[in-house]
Amino acid sequence: MKTFYVNARYLIVPVMTIATILGIFIGNTFAWLGVILFGANTIIDTLTRGIHLRADFDDNGNSFGIKRLQYAVMYFMLPAFIFLQVILAWRLYQYTAFIPFNDFSFFGIPYQDGITGFNLIGSVLSAGLWAGLGIIYGHELSHNRKEGFLTSRLIMALSGASHFTYAHVYNHHLDLGHEDDPATAPRGRNVYTHAWLSHAGQSQYSYNLEKEKLLRQRKSFFSLSNKWILGYLYSLPSIFLFVWAGGFFGVLSLIVVWSISNFLLEALNFMGHYGLIREKGKPVEHRHSWDNDNLFTSWFFIEIGRQGDHHVRGETYFWELDDVDAPNYGIGYFSLFVLTLIPSLFRKFTQNLLDDWDRNKATSAERKIANQFSNFS
Repeated sequence: MKTFYVNARYLIVPVMTIATILGIFIGNTFAWLGVILFGANTIIDTLTRGIHLRADFDDNGNSFGIKRLQYAVMYFMLPAFIFLQVILAWRLYQYTAFIPFNDFSFFGIPYQDGITGFNLIGSVLSAGLWAGLGIIYGHELSHNRKEGFLTSRLIMALSGASHFTYAHVYNHHLDLGHEDDPATAPRGRNVYTHAWLSHAGQSQYSYNLEKEKLLRQRKSFFSLSNKWILGYLYSLPSIFLFVWAGGFFGVLSLIVVWSISNFLLEALNFMGHYGLIREKGKPVEHRHSWDNDNLFTSWFFIEIGRQGDHHVRGETYFWELDDVDAPNYGIGYFSLFVLTLIPSLFRKFTQNLLDDWDRNKATSAERKIANQFSNFS
């Protein structure tokens, strides 16, 4: 029973992703189901504030997590997110082709042919929000150096961000807490500025990585050996699909989906490391990342909030990450995300936490660096 509980609790996103796909397929007001679920999750996350659980191990120190099952779920999410785009493209085609409204049934599932502009907006927003959640699987699989790395790239390519996989592993994890890491937000920066700077900075890092590699190999930059270019080519099927399905409306919808999903990605980076400092060349320690181990956040985001342990033990399975006494926001990611959308509230909320970090966890060198960048925005 314990094994079932430990593994089943991480199925929230897969189940809700399937529900979002079904909502778009059924049509009518069900097209807004993904948006409604996202809002409901914010409420649940807020209500479960203060409930924290440790990782589960048996008496012999073995985890209850089933590796094959958890990896099968993560690999399953690639076709799930592909189908999410396909079902949205189908709705776009129906809208632009003026398909008349009719009620049908598909294997017992009732659905409405045709879609209104209002419900198409709901479909696009729902797809954007849940495509954005693909990042938690793209992130987790980026630390698998075999087939998981490619799957990570493909998942991120669905949001036009395949560069993330290389930048996350070879830039973010090595340069965490330093100005060389575009994913670490310095104090004073807001999430909107960070979303663009981090996205562009990680792409620039991947570009430079490939440029230097190809120079050493004496190969042309414009070749399929260039993984930076190849990553963006992985996104072409999405572009072709949406252009075919909706023309101008298809391009506009894909831009919205990619904008939402990339904003969610960078918001997680923002919340995970905002304002924390690490002196360059010094080892990464638990204190250099914000933990977020609220119960619902932990289960929903497959423990991505346990940043303290993750950045010290980067290849540890997510279900084995544990409390390591890293700095902690005390509220879940959904609740915190709402605060980030209002920069003045977020800065006010984090100020006391950062002051405490400066006094009790930072070195004198880190405090000096923090003071230098405190007015960065």
